[in-house]
Amino acid sequence: MSYLHHAKYFEYFEMGRTELLRLAGFRYRDLEARGVLFAVAKVEVRFLAPAYYDDELVLTTRIERMTRARIDHSYSLRRGERVLCEAKTTLACIDRAGKLIPIPDEIFFAAQSE
Repeated sequence: MSYLHHAKYFEYFEMGRTELLRLAGFRYRDLEARGVLFAVAKVEVRFLAPAYYDDELVLTTRIERMTRARIDHSYSLRRGERVLCEAKTTLACIDRAGKLIPIPDEIFFAAQSE
């Protein structure tokens, strides 16, 4: 079809969150090793225009809100100046058993100082 499949956008959003966390000095791999997981609890996506195979795309990821147990992100995917997709996710901080836990202090307070 030459179009980017809609499921790929979700992979891009995950990469954006992972890189945002890395920019703050944390690796998701290290959090997982400690038993701290972030599960997607909610996704909202608006597809505005298609992306095509081999397009150069730019994803902007922002933290919109953070509480002690949740993070809300927003995303904007562009090709040049054209916005192709806008999205929002809500992540819940959970342990390996799926129980809601507080976001570790070092991450929570680092995000609050930005």
